[in-house]
Amino acid sequence: MDHNLIARNRLLAALPPADLALLIPQLSAVGMKEGDILQEPDTPVDEIYFPMTGLVSLATVMRTGETVETAMVGREGAIGSFAGLIPIQATARAIVQIPGSSAAILGSRLRAAASRSEALRHLLLQYNESLLATVQQTAACSALHGVEARLARWLLQALDRGDHPSLALTQETLSQALGVRRTTLTLIACKFRDLGLIRYQRGRIDVVNRAGLEKVACECYARLRRRSEAAATPAAAQYGT
Repeated sequence: MDHNLIARNRLLAALPPADLALLIPQLSAVGMKEGDILQEPDTPVDEIYFPMTGLVSLATVMRTGETVETAMVGREGAIGSFAGLIPIQATARAIVQIPGSSAAILGSRLRAAASRSEALRHLLLQYNESLLATVQQTAACSALHGVEARLARWLLQALDRGDHPSLALTQETLSQALGVRRTTLTLIACKFRDLGLIRYQRGRIDVVNRAGLEKVACECYARLRRRSEAAATPAAAQYGT
């Protein structure tokens, strides 16, 4: 894979060059279409994905088939990162919400590279800890905060993982992510539009007033952003180049 493309993923970009070189021959480019399922609960994690563009939801699946998002992953992270340390089974469904591309690697090959790279092991452990904290914060947010604040937080998180203030999102996507009815989301989106925070049309949301959206969002957004940024702290400073 092209090094410049790989570097779009912040975890991979945080590795010292010598450690990243262990992975580059093993990575392959994978396209991600909206609705693609990358992992299912209780199945072995055979492949790890490092998104370069797009957005993936990690969702808990109930017996009824209903799903609720517990975390989102974009270019700041990885899907199935725990499998880079030990063989595991997935605990959530990983479903693509915004199409894009990722760098993929077999779990066995990532573990082999991690056995040779202290920097890679450290980065994976650091990210896994951050992901667990994200799941906990998201659970608290869902239980304690209103839908308006949660929607603002979700949109801001999605913006942080993209390159453009325009988000290709359907009502169904947001409904599944936040666990609320589509009619409720429509009303709130229209309110945000009337307040001049977003432009809203079928299948697309353009954020036109990010500062205003941040004022509407709950405290969880700032906490989740700090954790996301800390998770991809360059390992080069600690382990050298």
